[in-house]
Amino acid sequence: MITFIIRCLLAASSLYFTFYLMFASDYWGWGIVMVFPTALIILTFFINENMVLALYHMRTQNTDKAKKFINKITHPHLMTKKQHANILFLQAALNQQDFGMNKSEQLIRKALSIGLKMAEYRSAAYMQLAGICIQTGRRTEAEKLLADAKKMANNPMIKDQIIMMQNQLKMAPSKNQMRMAQMMGGRKPKMR
Repeated sequence: MITFIIRCLLAASSLYFTFYLMFASDYWGWGIVMVFPTALIILTFFINENMVLALYHMRTQNTDKAKKFINKITHPHLMTKKQHANILFLQAALNQQDFGMNKSEQLIRKALSIGLKMAEYRSAAYMQLAGICIQTGRRTEAEKLLADAKKMANNPMIKDQIIMMQNQLKMAPSKNQMRMAQMMGGRKPKMR
């Protein structure tokens, strides 16, 4: 919150100084030069630097640093809807072991309800939800989510991952089979 206040003060003072240079003191050259830093400061209201760094580290396959930067964002609800949804999705995807399946599923569903704009993120979110459903034994919901992810997938690598998850779904036990295994203590039932 303090950084948001500092950012607001910097933007207001830079904007004031730019207008002062251009209109009050007739230093048009310096006023035009000051437009660029002012625009950069105002741009930081719409793009969070921690999210940009987290996305960069995810693309370089450094998930530990990406997790560190995405967890620095403490108030995602103060950002635009698009960023709020992206941050919730990234937090759920990167912290799935720490949060557990229930909280990760809630965050992903909240991100989808807010509105992930990029089709790649939506298909990845549906794939994450399908993976959670497979692990908890909800086969029909997982099949539906994978079908939705397949509709949105543009990247051939994502399509290959969806096919791989569909193959895993065929081998995954149902909820009743999981319940039976828990009741039997992990032993296979004896057939007569």
